[in-house]
Amino acid sequence: MRARTPAVLAASVVLALAAGPLAAPAFAAPSAPVSSSADRKGPAEEALRAAIAGLPNQYATAALVRVGTPGGDWHGSAGVRDLTGDGPARPDARFRAGSITKVVTAATVLRLAAQDEIDLDAPVQGYLPDLFTPEFEQPISVRHLLNHTSGIKPGDGFGDDFAEVYAHRYETLTPQQVVASAIAKGPEDFAPGTRQQYLNINYTILGLLIEKVTGRSYASQATRLVLRPAGMHHTYFPGTDPRIRGPHNRGYQAVERPDGTTELVDVTEWNQADRWAAGDMISTTADLERLLTKLFRGRIVPQPELEEMFTTPAGVPGATMSAGLEYQEADGQVFWGKSGARYGYSAFIGGTRDLSRTLVYSVNSTDAKGTARNPVADAITAAALR
Repeated sequence: MRARTPAVLAASVVLALAAGPLAAPAFAAPSAPVSSSADRKGPAEEALRAAIAGLPNQYATAALVRVGTPGGDWHGSAGVRDLTGDGPARPDARFRAGSITKVVTAATVLRLAAQDEIDLDAPVQGYLPDLFTPEFEQPISVRHLLNHTSGIKPGDGFGDDFAEVYAHRYETLTPQQVVASAIAKGPEDFAPGTRQQYLNINYTILGLLIEKVTGRSYASQATRLVLRPAGMHHTYFPGTDPRIRGPHNRGYQAVERPDGTTELVDVTEWNQADRWAAGDMISTTADLERLLTKLFRGRIVPQPELEEMFTTPAGVPGATMSAGLEYQEADGQVFWGKSGARYGYSAFIGGTRDLSRTLVYSVNSTDAKGTARNPVADAITAAALR
């Protein structure tokens, strides 16, 4: 049996600017959403405008925001396209969505499950027999990958700090190489289904699974099964192309110089091929809003597979993550969503399951992969949930 979570998306979304999951309290089964006068009012427009005023600053160079409530919607942008000119930030800009890609990957897998092409309870070793070594004796189900309870160890990248990875930003590390490095580390850190640990490797393997069962590329299947039904016409998977095609606001990373001062390094161009099905997507706030609303309304993933996205694994202490999403409770409401970050870009999508309140933002954070909370994103979230 799996714990069923009722309706809705994560209010403390502000906690997540990294590509990892939202910071969360100890697990508690979310309660039904509470109706209040705030739910019936429109967005707090003055507070939202104030949240993104004054950009660029030390925390962000641009911000794009979309808030939805029954009382109306609010769209806003602030900041600059780049630090070398005086053009304002483009509200239609494309950006690196980071781990929000996992929402699309999970939806793709669930669509294939609805078509009986994937069995969520089947061991992934059966689908990808050449991927795992004999040491992986315990069955790892597709569902274990979806909800981050597989126990598979993380794959290797180009380095551990900004300087190391920045030096390799135009090089290609393939998903196959990442998975091979993870499998080479040996059997699981824990028995599948007993703990929840957020790792990209789960969704990288799901990308390989999608390709194996369909005989087509991950990008083509994610586009066919999710992007097109959602109407995401400005979203794509760049592969090994380091550029962001189309209109975009440039991203920067704050780097401390030897003399103690800080400079902003342009990190817009970056080959993200190793992130692939776990975090390689480029999108817009309008497209991500379409994804959120159509997904929650059941127009992309049919029932009962859609419930996988609003279900956390039973018997797993502290579990807050489902298939592609994570929940948090705040002020009597439950929110489901996903954050994502690559250097220069932080993003979030989320809302209540009944879509009574939604939030999508992209913040050109100057420390998108850092552990500190970003005051600009904090202010956006506080205003959006007011």
